[in-house]
Amino acid sequence: MKIDSVTLDIRGKELSLETGRIARQADGSVLAQYGDTIVLATAVSSKTEREGIDFFPLTIDYLEKTYSAGKIPGGFFKREGRPTEKEILTSRLIDRPMRPLFPKGYRCETQGIVNVLSYGEENIADILGIVTMSAALEISDIPFMGPVGAVRIGRISGSLIINPDIRESEECDLDLIVAGTEEAVMMVEGSAQEMSEQDVLEAIDIAHVEIRRLCALQRELKDSTGKDKRIIKREVIDETLRTTITKIALEKIQQVITIPDKLRRQAALDEMLIAVIEQLNTGEKDISGDIASTFNEIERDLVRNMILHENKRADGRTPERIRHIASSVGILPRTHGSALFIRGETQSLAVVTLGTADDEQRIDSLDGESSKTFMLHYNFPPFSVGEVRPLRSPGRREIGHGILAERALKAVIPLKEDFPYTVRIVSDILESNGSSSMATVCGGSLALMDAGVPIKAPVAGIAMGLIKEGDKVVILTDILGLEDHLGDMDFKVTGTEKGITAFQMDTKIAGIERTVMERALEQARQGRLVILEEMKKSLGGPRESLARHAPRIYTMHIKQNKIRDVIGSGGKVIRSIIEQTGVKIDIDDSGLINIAASDGTAAQKAIDIIKDITAEAEIGKIYRGKVKRIMDFGAFVEIIPGTEGLLHISQIADRRVAKVTDEIKEGDEVPVKVIEIDKMGRIRLSRKEAMKELPHKTTS
Repeated sequence: MKIDSVTLDIRGKELSLETGRIARQADGSVLAQYGDTIVLATAVSSKTEREGIDFFPLTIDYLEKTYSAGKIPGGFFKREGRPTEKEILTSRLIDRPMRPLFPKGYRCETQGIVNVLSYGEENIADILGIVTMSAALEISDIPFMGPVGAVRIGRISGSLIINPDIRESEECDLDLIVAGTEEAVMMVEGSAQEMSEQDVLEAIDIAHVEIRRLCALQRELKDSTGKDKRIIKREVIDETLRTTITKIALEKIQQVITIPDKLRRQAALDEMLIAVIEQLNTGEKDISGDIASTFNEIERDLVRNMILHENKRADGRTPERIRHIASSVGILPRTHGSALFIRGETQSLAVVTLGTADDEQRIDSLDGESSKTFMLHYNFPPFSVGEVRPLRSPGRREIGHGILAERALKAVIPLKEDFPYTVRIVSDILESNGSSSMATVCGGSLALMDAGVPIKAPVAGIAMGLIKEGDKVVILTDILGLEDHLGDMDFKVTGTEKGITAFQMDTKIAGIERTVMERALEQARQGRLVILEEMKKSLGGPRESLARHAPRIYTMHIKQNKIRDVIGSGGKVIRSIIEQTGVKIDIDDSGLINIAASDGTAAQKAIDIIKDITAEAEIGKIYRGKVKRIMDFGAFVEIIPGTEGLLHISQIADRRVAKVTDEIKEGDEVPVKVIEIDKMGRIRLSRKEAMKELPHKTTS
């Protein structure tokens, strides 16, 4: 057994990549360790091509084993089940920088699996997943034009940090993941607290320095143990077929690709393709697939050349121009907040629902148990693109788009202490022709303001594209679905007027140079400001009050030693308050109480009851107390629930009292004044002092 390993120091800890010890029947397998975190990546590719497809069949899966953190899965079934949201998002994260680096036309089914075997506090399992999968592909015989490195960048108090751990991440105002090759950046994803474009670029530059080191480490491993790459069958372009189709259809395609309406344009292209296939597919061999592929290549070249050389896009816009924007708010009468945002042929219906602490999302992950008070869910029904397909649970794309929009808006959501609501946004895409996740950000921002959520500032999002041929580069603002499909980059940027809140960049080429990224960010900033101005026409800021149907949450604080009095034995007291008033009550360990009610009267009643329970005696204050016990020397009087004081016989009346029961009896309600509270907390009361002031002072 030949075991090879290489190591690299990152922030004072050793990163090791090892192969040859486990999972040896995979085409490539690498075990990575950094601190207490260990991941295993395996890559396997079929030896035969999959017929009848025009895409690369790659599947990447990231799997977290609960044993890696010393846990047993919760719930009835004590084994891992359907992928968690984090596993789905990380699978996408690993897939995106790998996919462009496989040869064009490679059609062998390829599967990469990343298993988290040990989960430490390094907060690096997802980053290791990218690096280790790249290393597994590098040392395998699978054709792959890597390696790919990845790094997370955080920022604390203005200082950029490489791969911040779990504790450091809680203090960061930037969470940036960057992946790329030695030459260029291929993927960027993250969130920030209204950060400037230059600060983001600085973080990307620092990340790329580390990426080069990680790529060099993988090359070192490959040099010692890598296999020879497979010889693959290259796609042969039938120039005769291309020439024939060009003669038949070029002029018609040129006319059709400038139809602004997406469905009309696509229908015309489909009709034209069918006619070309019927005309040319007349031999014994079925070449309809080759005809379609060549036809699509001609369409692709025409669209790209029109942008590169004529500065004109399929819908007639110039590269920097944004499609027509329209929006409206408050369109659904029973919801807490709603907005319809339209940009070109893309529509997002965003709806906000406000809830209480009972509605928080509970999360049980390898990091431990946590909760979310802000959620955004994105839906992409088939009718939005004029298709028919079965309705299923959200797929990877829907989950990814939803989380991107959630990150974008989370930066402006008020703290729980200031706004004690659980907030959920649902974005239903009603029509789509590019940038539906960015429309979700815009619609979600408007819906939040319509609901009266006091967000820090409105947020807008925009998707940038790229057409690059040699040294000729054109950056596109607000891309269409066609430009996403035929272009070289999809760069989504969200933010306020002050700065960036979230970003996501993917490429279809081997990376993006810094100068191009800088131009794209500046063009995105200008576009974002235009969109924010358009959004202001519908609603300039949060409404002053919550929607009529939204629950009202009232906040009060009590001393920690009074919490048990409010809850009562086995929850008896708090249940009684809820039954009497019909409110929802949530108490945390600090003594913060949130009372949710549909009307203010019920809430005030609950507040008054809690105040009575938690009230404390005050010297000089007069109370109407209830006599609880009679003694020879006086009586014990309850002045507030659970609090008693001694009414001495000498303080019962302004004359001499021979016997307590001559003046008061158990169960009587009498006015008393607090005249002393000693160091032990014992309370002395006076009825005679209270009687003197009664004409002038109302009792409590």
